[in-house]
Amino acid sequence: MSAKKRPVIFCDFDGTITLSDNIVAIMKHFKPEGYESIMEQTVAQHLSIQEGVGAMFNLIPAGFQDEVTRFVLDQAGIRDGFKEFLEYVREQDIEFNVTSGGIDFFVLPLLEPFGIPAEHIYCNHADFSQDTIRIEWPYPCDEHCSNGCGMCKTTVMRKYPAEQYERILIGDSLTDFEGAKLADRIYSRARLTEKCRELGVAHISFETFHDIIRDMRHREEG
Repeated sequence: MSAKKRPVIFCDFDGTITLSDNIVAIMKHFKPEGYESIMEQTVAQHLSIQEGVGAMFNLIPAGFQDEVTRFVLDQAGIRDGFKEFLEYVREQDIEFNVTSGGIDFFVLPLLEPFGIPAEHIYCNHADFSQDTIRIEWPYPCDEHCSNGCGMCKTTVMRKYPAEQYERILIGDSLTDFEGAKLADRIYSRARLTEKCRELGVAHISFETFHDIIRDMRHREEG
């Protein structure tokens, strides 16, 4: 740990804390008509994350709320070592934030057993009061980002000035890469690891949270 800067963690949710991308899983399971082309355009970055995710959920009737929620809670799965990792960062008095492009109706129930304070969970909001599911965006891009992130991870990170904080990012996908550019340390897996290797960005790869605990303990001892 840096002696001068206070460490703070920004951890992705889908595919990082959970074993799969829950938005993709929802769409592939419920198959709302027209979602495939929207997903393809979003992956190809012809649509922003905010545009694509909003449009896909708008295809699902709001009356499916309980069914969609139950599906995610049944299939998501939590990555090995997450509980122990939270215990470690609490022991070390390291601030831990979940920065998720996911939606509150499944993010919050999945995280509820772990006792993470609500003010440290950043995610999008689902409105089920209309005919179809509408997604709202409480944490949009600031003036430094024009990517249409929906839940903008770099905006959250910029609240923690680089001169005061050692910013640690944990993630798995290309949606984490903009945040990785701001981070002092990157724990990566899957597509984020591939992107870091491709562009020569320093990173520590992981598969479980036990891997991250080991690296952080090693740094503490060293």
